[in-house]
Amino acid sequence: MAEIHGSGDDLFAAVPLALARLLDSGDTGGSVAVYVDGEPVVDVWGGFTDASRTIAWQRDTIVNVWSVTKTMTALCALILADRGVLDLDAPVARYWPEFAASGKEGVLVRHLLSHTAGLPDWEGSVEGLYDWPAATARLAGQAPQWVPGAAAGYHSITQGFLVGEVVRRITGRSLGTFFAEEVAGPLGADFHIGLDAGHDQRVARTVPPPGQNEDYGSRPPAEAAAASAGTGVTVRDGNSMAWRRAEIPAGNGFGNARSVALLQSVLACGGTVRGVRLLSPEGCARARQEQFNGVDRLLGVRMRYGLGYGLFGDSFGWGGWGGSLVIIDPDAGMVTAFVTNQMAEPGTDGEYRGMEVVMAAHEGLAGLKA
Repeated sequence: MAEIHGSGDDLFAAVPLALARLLDSGDTGGSVAVYVDGEPVVDVWGGFTDASRTIAWQRDTIVNVWSVTKTMTALCALILADRGVLDLDAPVARYWPEFAASGKEGVLVRHLLSHTAGLPDWEGSVEGLYDWPAATARLAGQAPQWVPGAAAGYHSITQGFLVGEVVRRITGRSLGTFFAEEVAGPLGADFHIGLDAGHDQRVARTVPPPGQNEDYGSRPPAEAAAASAGTGVTVRDGNSMAWRRAEIPAGNGFGNARSVALLQSVLACGGTVRGVRLLSPEGCARARQEQFNGVDRLLGVRMRYGLGYGLFGDSFGWGGWGGSLVIIDPDAGMVTAFVTNQMAEPGTDGEYRGMEVVMAAHEGLAGLKA
């Protein structure tokens, strides 16, 4: 069995065993954390940071968690809404006047957070994602693909620029800077949106699925592919220095399971973690306000969206391309985070392997709350 490092409460012994099974079945490396009431009950890691499996995953290893980054961007927006400086029911153009062009006067801030704004993609090169002014200007000039609020289509890359520009217009700071100073910093969380060179040596490179190489790219399900003309991103892009240095708040967050679980514990604990208050209980509840329930035009499956999060029964959270996942259970005060550098093909069992970890965490929770 794969060697697992770290610590955990005996009641949650099934969690490190779940990680070991994933590594034994072919995953390269990863980490898992479970937080209950803002404190860790599991913090474990194992495997390797490179495809050749020569560099061991360490306690401070970080990895690109892809779209799990969206939960951090959403947290920033919820904090500003809680402070009263961002009205989620206001037109985006109130904060970003240029955005009203091309029939977008009626796009509301909540539409950006719930993938219902009608701006799910654009055609262009990956290099265009590294130029914030150009990317946001392009979105400001673009017409929506459907009546905003009437349908949903996963804004896989664009959501980060859309929400991030609103944050920038309000605070005068980039999304990554606001997040570092107002969210990760106060909690001492090792998570970064836009990565400084000093952290490069800690990064686990993304490993493509078995049988694929670094040119492996993201794509929608076959039945929805005709609806998408978006910029394709490859594993090679994600492993590049340019990707790390940019701020792409929908997909280039770097962290480990410990930092993801700690940060999202804000929403599991009524807004206060370890004595640091980032949100009110009412502000936390906004995340679970259902904005859409139906078939997503881009994903081709039924989805429920809250404000910045996917809704899954009484829990909420989101996953990243290839397999990383965070699930928040506010009724139990629990957050489970799984991050990995091992890609899995969409639609395969491997894509949902993080749910094995979540189920193992709930086994421990039953004992803890007994």
